[in-house]
Amino acid sequence: VSLRAAGRPPPREPAQSSPPRPLTVLHTRSPRLSMSTSSRPRATPLAAAGGSGAAPSLLAADPGHRDSVILAARGAMTNCLGETHLDLVVPGLRLAAKGQVRDVYESGEHLVLVTTDRQSAFDRVLASIPFKGQVLNETSLWWFNRTSHITPNAVVSSPDRNVTIAKRCSVFPVEFVVRGFVTGSTDTSLWTVYNKGVRNYCGNAIPDGMVKNQKLPANILTPTTKAADHDVPITPDEIVKSGLMSKDDFDEARSKALSLFEYGQKVALENGVILVDTKYEFGKTADGTVVLIDEVHTPDSSRYWIANSYEERFKSGLEPENVDKEFLRLWFKNNCNPYEDKVLPEAPEELVSELAWRYIFLFETITNTKFEIPETQEPIHERISRNVAQALRNL
Repeated sequence: VSLRAAGRPPPREPAQSSPPRPLTVLHTRSPRLSMSTSSRPRATPLAAAGGSGAAPSLLAADPGHRDSVILAARGAMTNCLGETHLDLVVPGLRLAAKGQVRDVYESGEHLVLVTTDRQSAFDRVLASIPFKGQVLNETSLWWFNRTSHITPNAVVSSPDRNVTIAKRCSVFPVEFVVRGFVTGSTDTSLWTVYNKGVRNYCGNAIPDGMVKNQKLPANILTPTTKAADHDVPITPDEIVKSGLMSKDDFDEARSKALSLFEYGQKVALENGVILVDTKYEFGKTADGTVVLIDEVHTPDSSRYWIANSYEERFKSGLEPENVDKEFLRLWFKNNCNPYEDKVLPEAPEELVSELAWRYIFLFETITNTKFEIPETQEPIHERISRNVAQALRNL
């Protein structure tokens, strides 16, 4: 959930690239199992094929590890975090917002962000994906820590794998969407509008002659703001003139967003994936500091492609290998009317466990750490309630 509801060839080197010390709450005690593409790949029905003569896909580079994650995901199907009710069991908490994935609670000067396992599309929940909430929360924490040399953030602590406690701040009603490629399929995606003839988008001049999935000459910012229940593209001038942000605040947030994306692209490419596009949100603390909030470079907020097959597939006119949830959306679209049917069919276990694997694959690939699957079958909500209550007592 956006906190507004509560109160993507190699990129340029960033000006500062030395990350600070690792964040200790991520339980990175074991090295990541090798994802070397020299490992003998095993074809999977859902991993994108690299084409004849293509380099083996990272998604299939370590079949043994993939199998073990999928087995764990299948075993955790009945212990997903679909709903939270912390306000009923933790004194002093008030539910402030319930989004597609995150539930946000208020406690004095702090917000408690609980990332659930809910998987949404078509403006509704499609399924619960084992370990998804933990992956998203830990991915953001890793990036928050690694980007603190670029911008401060609102993170106070992480008392649980699925929870982040953050400082309350005034949230700017603008999403800072940064893009490195001409791609996408939605009404507001860059390829959709470019293919219709638009050459100036959100204040950015885009050259003629570009094709789908081509890298832009330089990364661009395409801000959006909310109108009813959908995002609306907006230019920087419109943001300032409408009073959504002051020019100084916007300029600062824009600079930070572009620097964050450039650094994110560098780190991602070093680990075999391309950060294609993403979105950031910012807020302002009581002392006037512009801080990064919400989530950073997660699979939900970002588009990622496999790097070693991009050039060949692009030259062949093929879609890039992606690490996303599109296959699950397509299954629902082909098996029901997800917009109108009151009751949806249950997502196949094979697809749910495959998506769990893709979330974990991306986390391990980028962070070079082994994702720690919970060893206990304690109900997630009970664990979260206990850890949050303890953390709030210690604030």
